[in-house]
Amino acid sequence: MPVWYPVRRLRSPLRPVVAALAAAALAAGSLAGCSGGDGPEQSLDAFLKGWRSGDLHAVGFIDPTGAKVAASEVTKELKALSGELAKSPPELRRTGDVKITKDIADARVQVAWALPGGARWAYENPVRLRRGGDDQWQVIWEPAVVQQKLERGDRLALRRDPATRAGVLDGTGTPIVAPRAVVRVGVQPSQAGDVKKLVSRLDAAFKAIRPALDPPVDLTDLPKRLSEAEPDAFVEVVTLRDEAYRQIKPRIYDLPGTTFRADKLDLAPTREFARALLGSVDPAQADDLKAHPDRYVAGDLVGHGGLQGRYDDRLRGAPGLTVVTVRSTPDGATAPGVEVFRSAPKAGQPLRTTLDVATQNAADAALRGERRRAALVAVRISDGAVLAAANGPGAAGQNLAFEAQVPPGSTFKMVSALALLDKGAVTPDQIVPCPKLFPVEGRSFKNSDNFELGAVPFRTDFAKSCNTAFASLAPQLGPDGLAQAGRTLGLESEWDLGADVFTGKVSANGSGPEQAAAAIGQGTTVVSPLAMAGATAAVARGHWEQPTLVLDPAPAKPAPAGPALKESSLRQLKDMMRAVVTDGTASALKDVPGQPVYGKTGTAEYDNDPAHTHAWFVGWRGDVAFAVFVEQGGSSTSSAVPISERFLRALR
Repeated sequence: MPVWYPVRRLRSPLRPVVAALAAAALAAGSLAGCSGGDGPEQSLDAFLKGWRSGDLHAVGFIDPTGAKVAASEVTKELKALSGELAKSPPELRRTGDVKITKDIADARVQVAWALPGGARWAYENPVRLRRGGDDQWQVIWEPAVVQQKLERGDRLALRRDPATRAGVLDGTGTPIVAPRAVVRVGVQPSQAGDVKKLVSRLDAAFKAIRPALDPPVDLTDLPKRLSEAEPDAFVEVVTLRDEAYRQIKPRIYDLPGTTFRADKLDLAPTREFARALLGSVDPAQADDLKAHPDRYVAGDLVGHGGLQGRYDDRLRGAPGLTVVTVRSTPDGATAPGVEVFRSAPKAGQPLRTTLDVATQNAADAALRGERRRAALVAVRISDGAVLAAANGPGAAGQNLAFEAQVPPGSTFKMVSALALLDKGAVTPDQIVPCPKLFPVEGRSFKNSDNFELGAVPFRTDFAKSCNTAFASLAPQLGPDGLAQAGRTLGLESEWDLGADVFTGKVSANGSGPEQAAAAIGQGTTVVSPLAMAGATAAVARGHWEQPTLVLDPAPAKPAPAGPALKESSLRQLKDMMRAVVTDGTASALKDVPGQPVYGKTGTAEYDNDPAHTHAWFVGWRGDVAFAVFVEQGGSSTSSAVPISERFLRALR
């Protein structure tokens, strides 16, 4: 009720002016009451801030009947209504003007939820406020404030629709990983009979599969699983590729209790096909779920290692998401409500590579019987495309072909010889003695098995891989001449090919003994097989180009091509690399069918024990350059060269 005060009337000519000023002051006071500190906008903003923070103590609430609602109750109900979205409160902001009709204010609020996988659900929702007797604006609280279709007792829930995972493609655009036939081998407990005997016979059969299963099938817990399963259950033992299953089918098909289910899985052409490079795709593991709770849920397929891991976001796409209202029933079940948002799944995008299936199969086959850690990488000379990256069974999933950091041994004489020829320090026909020993500042250099050639032409030193001859020539290279030559062949440069790669580190500015060691690929010089394959391709091509692996998406910053190599030096070096095959340490390759083979063998000491050596071969035939590395392989003629022969014969 307004309060009236008696006013003494004054007869004054100023009365109209004073009255006008008073009216203006009252009008200004009325406007301040609507949009100032007590306006609905301020109460609404406080509510939106509190919704985000979880602290609503500064906001007053009433229900639609006008009854007061405690802020703590609203906080609790907000969390319950948000359901599976509660962990990530939405972004909130006022949109448009607040409309006031008497004591009711109508506002609109944009609510934007960040959903798993990067999806966004945004909508506008009405929010009403009422002015109380104390002139304060209170939010009219009801479930529809969160989302208009929510009712008391409801909560928001997410439903995921997995996206189709894209494949890794070869150089022709054909999927490398494709649906392939598998057989799920299982046991029915009620028919198993003598479980101990069954396990023994299954174990023997699985061990007979060639190539050997890696990892091997572990049957340790099979008896326990059979004892705990339902009598008629299918207790899965292992899933085998169809070709592996057929190897042992006669041995396991009629065993008591064994049962089989044909299926198809997305797999590479073979079990070992570029496995370390490609990586694997497996159900989400505990570490995945813990590290990325907003990205993965149990059952999702996740790329691990290699290209599958590096490009997982691209390949797996984005799952479809549906937000629905649900409520719990008296019996504890969940009753579905209505759908309030849906985003369709987005299929993954394929990853196109330069890999060639035939070349990769030949590389894998060449390493199949090698139990030591080994790698074989092949590069197409004409365009630098990586055709194959194989890692032997002993590599245990590590991509040695790209990432090994090991001394190149005598394969590096290819680089040393190129540098010497460029400098005019030697010619192929020049006599360069090959003694049994050659001393350098107190350190003695020797040849493999202590051989000596005597006074022979440099081309013979190269073909027979004479360490002492190259040690004697090392001073001609100067302190960093070898490193400079290596850089013209792509070593030490920064590559961008879509996968991790070690491009080498070449010794420079070392002591006399270090320079001599570097000239024969020892000392502090270290490389990867891919780095050496790229250097070999450069010799065959006439200039260096960065190897390529991933074509789409194309790497952003591939290394620029190197300068043209000196033609006269290349001609002489190629002749000497051919002599390695025809008359030297790789003579086992001279009868390999097809075009002529060029190359260089290498035996590299990796510690101070001369008996501890890695084995190498680098070379090319036709348009394919390649490098073979065998860790602790001993003599290259007994390990790296036979692998090279198997590769080249399979590649025909």
